[in-house]
Formats: sequence, structure tokens, C-alpha cells
Amino acid sequence: MKICFLVGSMNISGGTYVIVQHASYLQRAGHQVTLAVQEPFNDATLRWHDEAPKLRCLPIGEAKAETFDVVIATWWKTALEIADFDAGHYAYFVQSIESRFYPESEVPLRALVDSTYRLPLNFVTEAVWIKSHLGSKFGQSAALVRNGIRKDVYTTVGNTVSARPAGSQPRVLVEGHFGVKFKNTALAIKLAKQAGAKDIWLLTGSPLQWVPGVPRIFSRVPMVKTAEIYRSCDILIKLSTVEGMFGPPLEMFHCGGTAVVFDVSGHDEYIRNQENAVVVPTGNLRGVVDEVADLIRNTGRLNRLKEGALATAADWPSWEASSMEFATWLESDALRVPADRKGIAGMNAQAFSRYDIDEKGRLQNNPGIIRRHKLSGLAAKLPPTLLRRLKAFEAAGEMIFGGNKVH
Repeated sequence: MKICFLVGSMNISGGTYVIVQHASYLQRAGHQVTLAVQEPFNDATLRWHDEAPKLRCLPIGEAKAETFDVVIATWWKTALEIADFDAGHYAYFVQSIESRFYPESEVPLRALVDSTYRLPLNFVTEAVWIKSHLGSKFGQSAALVRNGIRKDVYTTVGNTVSARPAGSQPRVLVEGHFGVKFKNTALAIKLAKQAGAKDIWLLTGSPLQWVPGVPRIFSRVPMVKTAEIYRSCDILIKLSTVEGMFGPPLEMFHCGGTAVVFDVSGHDEYIRNQENAVVVPTGNLRGVVDEVADLIRNTGRLNRLKEGALATAADWPSWEASSMEFATWLESDALRVPADRKGIAGMNAQAFSRYDIDEKGRLQNNPGIIRRHKLSGLAAKLPPTLLRRLKAFEAAGEMIFGGNKVH
């Protein structure tokens, strides 16, 4: 089949990682696969994932001139463009409920995002909670295909960045982007320090070289190299408050470590509190500090959690098995309902018209929002060097002035 995935960006992210894994499998299985990408990209953009350069990636405008058997939206902005494509079938791969990515004050935008979950598409998702939410809130019956793991990359055996010095306390790793409030990356670093962690590393997709108080920073690391960082650490702190089925703790499990996380939606796909990791109620900052401090002091407890994490890892499916399920869904369920191109276009136009009216009203009543939007627009136009500096200042600002509350 001619299959097209609609992708927002080819930059480093967990969502893009998952898409690339499924797309690569389908291509190896003999399908003609295209990734139609909304944001600009180049060869350098793709290098972080070893399979991405092997895929056919096109700007989304160019891909719209072609005809496909199946077109798959992969996040809400791509769902708004799906009816622009000539295809026999449409599908929607939902990796989170993405209206939750935006503040509750942005009522029109959240309503626009949610409108995409009402479209007459063939739905597939990666987590039980998303499947349940799509069914109860939007009346959609979604197939469930859990994410796999690269068993060839994430193992306990292999290179490390740096061995832990003899007699030293466990090493803590914080993972996440800066500038994304619900990731709480700065908060995780601050809480690790409060817990008494002396050796804190940071793995981030943000273009950074310096963060206050963090001795080792790994920025935009190629996927195949991330395991070397995980293997060098003992405890991953991941305090995001919005996830689909997040991958870093599972990757850490495969590399011999454990994790401390909030009880974010999707954590229970593989995390078992006090068996393979520690789950703290979202917002309980004192709980995070106490748990990390105890793991640093209590080597026996830390080792028991690591053993539980390895047992979970041993039972978890590979990407090959996961993508085989995805292919089965695509070759059967996704082809049962023909594309309703006209109906989808009409629903999207109606939703966007409603958004336009409501957002204009919101902006008229809140002039400060307009100024922030203009600043964001100016920042996006900066040259790459200046943009990297801005991101560095942003991260430093989160560490110095923010990071004391949950987002």
C-alpha cells in the first residue's frame, strides 16, 4: 500500500520516535511509506534517529499533490489537514489527548484540539487510558497498539559515558525539554538537589550547553547513544504531568535503572509503584524529595526496584512485535471504513470557524495575550544561533525563577 503519515515535526520527540519506528517497519514489510511533515526539516534534522534518514520525508504541501491508499494523522494539527489529501482511507494515530498540552485558560484552542477526536476516522492509540477516553468522551472505538522498545539499543550490556566512582552515591538523571511547562524539567532538577543528589545529569531535546547546577548535560543526543547515558545512571526523575505512554522510564528499565515519576496518565502501562519504580501523587513535591533521598541512602531498596524494573523490561515487547500489531490493524481495521473527505473537511471548517470567533473574543478581553503572541512570533524568526542562546536563557530562567510548582 501507499501509506502516508502526517507528522508535525521531525525534530527529537517521543511522538516522532514512535512514528518513525512504525513507518520503518511498514517500509521494510514492503509498503510505500511517506512522511508528510508540517515543520521545515533537512538532513541534519533526521539524524537523531537511525531509521529516519531511510524514510521518504516530504514537506506536507508537496505530499498533498500525491494519492495514497491510507493517510494517517499523528497529532491534532495534522488531523486538520487530512481532508486535503486524496486517499481511499483516513486514520488517526492518537498518542495523547493533546488538548491537555495547553493551559485551561485557552478554552477555544482546547476545544479545537478536541474537535479532531470527533472526526469520522479510523482510530488507533498506544495506551489504555487514551482508548478509554476516546470511547467515553468522543464515542470513538480505537484499536490499541502499545509502544515497543528497541531491544537492540536499550540493554544493560554496552558502553557507558562514565562509570560511577567507587563509594559514590547513586547517580540521578533528569530527562525532558525546557520551555514546555508540563514537562517540569527544571522542577525535577531542583527537587533532586533538595533530596541531596550530588551527581545530577540532564538529557534534553533542548539546544543547551549549560544549566545552573548540572555538571553533565546531554543535548539532542542521537537515539542510539541515549542508552549509554541511561546505563551510566541509577535513578531517572521524570515529573511530566501530561503523557500518552512515556518511553524514558521504560528505556531506563531496560538499561538497569529505576525511576521516580508522578502518577501521570499512562504511567500504569508498565510502572508498578514500589515494584519497579516509585510513583508519587502529582503535585506532591515533598514526596518526590523524600523518595529520592531515601533511594540515595537505601541501596538495598534501590537495588530491589532495579531488579523489578529488569523483570518488567524482560517481558516488554520489542518494536518489531509492536509494529507488527500496528501493521495488522492498518491492513485490516483501517481499511474497513472508506474516507469521508467531504464530511471531514466540513467538520474541520466548522470547528476552525468556531475557534476563530471564540479566540478573537478572548484576545479582545485580554490584550496581554496579544503581546505574548507577538513575542513568540518574533522569537521563532530568530537565526538559529540566537535562538539557541534564547533557549539557554529560557532554561536558566526556569531554574532560577521557576520550577517551584507543578504545571
